[in-house]
Amino acid sequence: MFNKEIKSVIDLLQAFPDEQSCIEHFERIRWDGNVVSPFDASSKVYKTKNGYMCKNTQKNFNVKTNTLFDNTKMPLQKWFLAIFIATSHKKGISSLQLSRDLDITQKSAWFMLQRIRNCFKIDSEIQLRNEVECDETYVGGKDKNRPVHKRSSANYFGKDIVFGAVERGGKVYAKTVNHATSIELQEQVLKSVEIGSVLYSDEHRSYRALGKVYDHQYIKHNKNEYVRGNIHTNTIEGFWSLLKRGIIGIYHFTSKKHLQLYVDEFVYRYNTRDLSTEDRINLLLSNGENRTTYKMLIH
Repeated sequence: MFNKEIKSVIDLLQAFPDEQSCIEHFERIRWDGNVVSPFDASSKVYKTKNGYMCKNTQKNFNVKTNTLFDNTKMPLQKWFLAIFIATSHKKGISSLQLSRDLDITQKSAWFMLQRIRNCFKIDSEIQLRNEVECDETYVGGKDKNRPVHKRSSANYFGKDIVFGAVERGGKVYAKTVNHATSIELQEQVLKSVEIGSVLYSDEHRSYRALGKVYDHQYIKHNKNEYVRGNIHTNTIEGFWSLLKRGIIGIYHFTSKKHLQLYVDEFVYRYNTRDLSTEDRINLLLSNGENRTTYKMLIH
């Protein structure tokens, strides 16, 4: 769908030199020649001077309606640039840096990135199989470094918890959880890992009961054991390193409210690591029917 391979910002600008070229590309991704009304999918659609009209509702719309581009005053070329940067940079990009790159305000850049992150949820219902590693990690600073009114004794040292599972040679699944209890962690494993798979973990007691439905084997980190034959959790810990280096080095801080969006961002890049730049962009655009308002983000 791209007329040339995209290897750089220059290539992207040449592929999408103006607003119309961006609109036409997104229309191919979203509708593939069959325009559907976002207000009534069964309605006949008429072409108008400024877009389309839904016959049943008499409402006007365009390809940006009810998508991540809805109501935006920003040129689509800048949006495509932001998507290219957000999906290509291995550790992500800060809103401050993006604001400089696109010559927009930091507030606008943050809003753009949050809208883009809301479209990263491609593999939320993934089912891992064969050999799978699972683990949990803790993200954020300690309570003693936080303002008093934001301190909480609910989590380990006041940090936020993320559960993760990765199929060796395949994709990763990661979700924030409230507590690292047996109920919550086992629920995430059962949701993301196919029954009967080989499951590797550390010695955390919350995973013990999973041996009833999985070939569960675990490594004993508390005894300085990190690899025993084929048993280890190095793959999922490698993903945790990518996530934490990105948060600490690029974003510096993430609130619990928005943490899942940042996790989804790193999951998306990991799971599309074998795709070309063009395919990564198109995949995100195909999931673009995720409208996010500024009020939703700051509420």
